[in-house]
Amino acid sequence: MITSAKGFLAAGVSCGLKKSGRLDLALLVCPSGANAAAMFTTNKIISAAVQVSKNHIKSKKIFAVVANSGGANACTGEQGLQNAIKMCRQTAKLLKAEPNEVLVASTGIIGEQLPMKKVTAGISKAAEGLSASASAGLDFAKAIMTTDTKVKKAVRRFRISGKNVTIAGTAKGAGMIGPDMATTLCFITTDAAISKAMLVRSLKEAIGNSLNRLTVDGWQSTNDTVIILASGAAGNRPIVKQGPAYKKFSRELMLLCQDLARQMALDAEGATKSFKVVVKSAASKADAARAAKAVADYNLVKCAVHGSDANWGRIICAVGSCGVELNERKLTCKIGNVTVFKNGRPSKFDHKKVKKIILQKEHTITIELGAGKASDFYYGCDLSKEYVTINADYHT
Repeated sequence: MITSAKGFLAAGVSCGLKKSGRLDLALLVCPSGANAAAMFTTNKIISAAVQVSKNHIKSKKIFAVVANSGGANACTGEQGLQNAIKMCRQTAKLLKAEPNEVLVASTGIIGEQLPMKKVTAGISKAAEGLSASASAGLDFAKAIMTTDTKVKKAVRRFRISGKNVTIAGTAKGAGMIGPDMATTLCFITTDAAISKAMLVRSLKEAIGNSLNRLTVDGWQSTNDTVIILASGAAGNRPIVKQGPAYKKFSRELMLLCQDLARQMALDAEGATKSFKVVVKSAASKADAARAAKAVADYNLVKCAVHGSDANWGRIICAVGSCGVELNERKLTCKIGNVTVFKNGRPSKFDHKKVKKIILQKEHTITIELGAGKASDFYYGCDLSKEYVTINADYHT
């Protein structure tokens, strides 16, 4: 849970933003103040919460993150901006911190003003219920959910300079995921002692190799936010440079983020299974990433995965249409460990065996472009009728 790392308190309450009455206001607090780093959507239309948090993340210490579901507070003009600021001000007042030492995040329907009387009442209620317990961490995770059907959570435990260190994270996101330098809403805590500069670098590396390699429908939200807070409560020798301790921390952070990315792919709107696209022997890493994303994003591939259909032609079509350099005579594709296309020609394979591979909750598609030595990957999910149903009915 998000409270697994030492030095953090959390709460999740219902304040009436969701018609269902489910939890919709989340509060995460580091009483001693945390070093913090964040990444945000690169969509040119950004929510009021993103605008405010982009400014506040510059603060030396962050004491809290307040987040709501049930309303994106995006495309809401000056009033929306003032509402996001008000959320920070009230949280700061309750914690005896400064408004710029509080980050804010929102998720939900775009274009509607937040009912601030309900929000402010929710913040007060959450502040009264702050706890380091696992149940409080679970409530926090539930309070940020929208169309998610499952809580996404992950914990990594390891040792640095003789001290036990924990990284914990939770994320929400089931649709409108095709991020660039960010993902949906993701909150990470760690009790590692690490400088702000190293935390920024580590988060960027981790997201680049995990959540930033996840695509559900190819589109970014206006609210995509990833925040990591470091309390330093583990008492390890502070990580202030790129040495062995930094490498170990960064690897564990990346593994945690990859875990969350896989959970998000499996809980994507209407998804029944997820897959990983690995592209090898590309002319450049950029080409490898572009080809992998092209396959993971291609609706016909996603439909074939949903039907457990070994339709390698759709995979090859996606690769050929995305503009990357390739050698057709060396182009090869595997589904799981079965080669279905080799050196530019179809391969004989057992269709029943491949169908069993695709029927699994997770499987891997591997493509060799034959143009170089670079590689990269993307996570994707199948496309079902339920995806259309969920998004057709979302606003109503």
